Amino acid sequence: MMAPYHRRSLIFFLVLVSLCLSPSQGFLGTEKNIKSAVFFSPKLVMNPGSVANPYLFDIDFPRGHIGLKAFDAEVVDDAGNPVPLHETYLHHWIIEPYYVRKGSKLPQREMFRNHGFSRQDPESNLDSKSDIILVKNGGLCRSVVLRHYFGLGSETRKTSTYVPDPYAIEIGNPEEIPDGYEFKWLLNIHAIDTRGVEDKKGCIECLCDLYNVTIDEYGRAIRPGYKGGLYCCYDKTQCRVKSGFDNGEKTRTLYLKYTVRWVDWDSSVLPAKVYIFDVTDTWERSEGSIENSQEHICHVEYEVKPCKTSGDGCIDVRKKSLMMPFNGYIVYGVAHQHAGGIGGALYRENGEVICTSMPKYGKGDEPGNEAGYIVGMSSCYPTDPVKVSYGETLTLESNYSNAVGHTGVMGLFYILVAQQLPEPENFLPKLFEVPARSLSFLAIFAVTVVVAVVVLIAAVIYRRQNREDGYQSLST
Repeated sequence: MMAPYHRRSLIFFLVLVSLCLSPSQGFLGTEKNIKSAVFFSPKLVMNPGSVANPYLFDIDFPRGHIGLKAFDAEVVDDAGNPVPLHETYLHHWIIEPYYVRKGSKLPQREMFRNHGFSRQDPESNLDSKSDIILVKNGGLCRSVVLRHYFGLGSETRKTSTYVPDPYAIEIGNPEEIPDGYEFKWLLNIHAIDTRGVEDKKGCIECLCDLYNVTIDEYGRAIRPGYKGGLYCCYDKTQCRVKSGFDNGEKTRTLYLKYTVRWVDWDSSVLPAKVYIFDVTDTWERSEGSIENSQEHICHVEYEVKPCKTSGDGCIDVRKKSLMMPFNGYIVYGVAHQHAGGIGGALYRENGEVICTSMPKYGKGDEPGNEAGYIVGMSSCYPTDPVKVSYGETLTLESNYSNAVGHTGVMGLFYILVAQQLPEPENFLPKLFEVPARSLSFLAIFAVTVVVAVVVLIAAVIYRRQNREDGYQSLST
């Protein structure tokens, strides 16, 4: 009969083996729990030179209390084929959540145009007139513009929007939805059809002369000296087409195809908030103040004037210092620029670089590689989350080549900020970032080492058992 000591040794051995062969649930993060779905926007009917810039309410989107992990999009035709930028330029797309009062009768598009919605935070401005309450990001430009959660442009196909583990953007928390309201999403798509136009660069940069526009979409006169930008290429405007171009049977239907990745919300997911910085922000810090009291007026776009010399030195550099309204950790960053952009960066007052985001230009004709267009921006994933303190000043820099002039360009920078870091024993940040193939190798290597240790322990136990059962050494 096996002695109690022997049984305990065998049990100990089996437990060790089972531990070394059992996969660690925390090792792979939440990737195995990620869900994915593909949706299509309502149709856009386009003709050569036409502009579509609709606000589309109550779009298809995952429902419930979830954590957003990524939002990727591209323009496709009615057969689902990707459309190249040199045919239809994707100026931008943005998505933004909102609450709508249950039983509202007005079409939601009309409520938006007629300002039948609240521009304030829902917890501070619920009244009988607020049919729509926009759910804004963390800041900084939250009053009228740049309130969205995700948004890109021509670079959308090759820009990573993935939120690193174990973070996600929390959406649909039932405790935050005001009584009597429903949670929904709106999508804004700004597309410009450049087939047959006189000047493609001028059309995508929205030169007012090419659109024959003197008033904006609200009927207000465009200010003197404004050469081009969003005020001149709004919904239903038309860029000038070449004389003699056969516009004939060229009407086509397009869609924004978007892929959403998410996880169900639980205690293993840590929330990250979206912040958007704009190099055109007019905010200035009051001397000696650590309060973010002044309003951030963000113009979103600006003009890059051509330099007076030639060569590599023709670079337009814009910088803006901004005070941070949070304590937290930056876990992701990416810039948004237009053609002519040569990169954006975010750094501390002492010059320490936090994130750099560089453009990728296409070299061919196929979708995702269109020559002369920005087809991607590099995303910044700090090896270690970057700690930022409330009241700290960071500087945003946006660089453009000004060998030629540009109108309506943008210098935005998106960051994701986590308020807390994961517990060290439950999180292996550097392992999460390695490719799956490397991760598998590491796992196999780790198991091999543990098995070797277990075998060694088993051999020692076996020798001790032999001695205790009465076996004697030949030397005695």
